[in-house]
Amino acid sequence: MTRPLRLVAVSGGLQRPSKSAALAEHLLDLIADEVPSTQGLVELGQLAPQLAGAVWRSQLPDAVEQALAAVEQADVLVVATPVFRGSYTGLFKHFFDFVHQDALIDKPVLLAATGGSERHALVIDHQLRPLFSFFQARTLPLGVYATDHDFVDYRLQNEALIQRTRLAIQRALPLVELTRHARAAATEDMVPA
Repeated sequence: MTRPLRLVAVSGGLQRPSKSAALAEHLLDLIADEVPSTQGLVELGQLAPQLAGAVWRSQLPDAVEQALAAVEQADVLVVATPVFRGSYTGLFKHFFDFVHQDALIDKPVLLAATGGSERHALVIDHQLRPLFSFFQARTLPLGVYATDHDFVDYRLQNEALIQRTRLAIQRALPLVELTRHARAAATEDMVPA
């Protein structure tokens, strides 16, 4: 029997509640509806005080180290960040600066972002894809961008956006399934005959 996939989302939102966290959780739930999985959410806003001032990973407290380990050990990663001055937040980048450069190789990563207007929708392709290309991750075909108008009480309400999230998951499932089968094969190889 294969173990469930480990789904981990990272929200770059600095506040709680956060639209980025809400979008990340929505996407996690959609993936979990399709494949057996466990879920975890890393909220960078909650870790911000512990990340401040750290230059080396060895300087990080246990809570941040556990969040990094969750990201590195995930089978599928969902990342969502608010747009700040045309890019992801500095805290988001600072966190990923501590992720081991080989930890995300071939890992499916679903990219998402939130912003005040449609003007920043290209942040997914111009900022997030290059960052995760550095890690040699498999960025999934469709990213999801949401504006403030797509939410009511930190829940997605725009039907067109909800349909896009479903389409993003549909397009992602072949790579997610490939990951699931690869993990199952690796587990079988480890079991003595």
